[in-house]
Amino acid sequence: MRRAQTLKSCEKAFRTPTLVRMRAVVQRVRRAKVTVNSQISGEIGPGLLVLLGVGGSDQEADADYLSEKVIGLRIFEDEQGKMNLSVADVGGGVLVVSQFTLYGDARKGRRPSFDDAARPEKARALYEYFVERVRAAGLRCETGRFQEMMDVELVNEGPVTILLDSGKGF
Repeated sequence: MRRAQTLKSCEKAFRTPTLVRMRAVVQRVRRAKVTVNSQISGEIGPGLLVLLGVGGSDQEADADYLSEKVIGLRIFEDEQGKMNLSVADVGGGVLVVSQFTLYGDARKGRRPSFDDAARPEKARALYEYFVERVRAAGLRCETGRFQEMMDVELVNEGPVTILLDSGKGF
């Protein structure tokens, strides 16, 4: 009987909606480029490619946290080969690409649900705010084009890929 109650509690916990937070996939790159309609929208040499997803409950505080985390993330190697330097330390650029599909929930069925992603108006405002925060830190920041079909090319160095979210879930 106790086991059945525990299982029911666990099932309920997984069904309870969680607070959705801003997400980023950060990749250390040798170079990255975004093309829209055969035209380059943004391009960097060494630096960070940031795929940014905005959730429905996100606020500017989430963008503040995530932008500071990205700016200070020490994932570039120092002279001893230890990941100890930030993108600013190495004089790198940042390419930020909006990607609502980071909120794709494929736990049920085979077609992802994007219900947790922010509506386009809100997502655009927070995406642009994030970009401005990166630029305000003195970093060169290029972008893709919001709500456009984009081709993203990159050479991932390492490879090094880090997942971040403003709720500190991972």
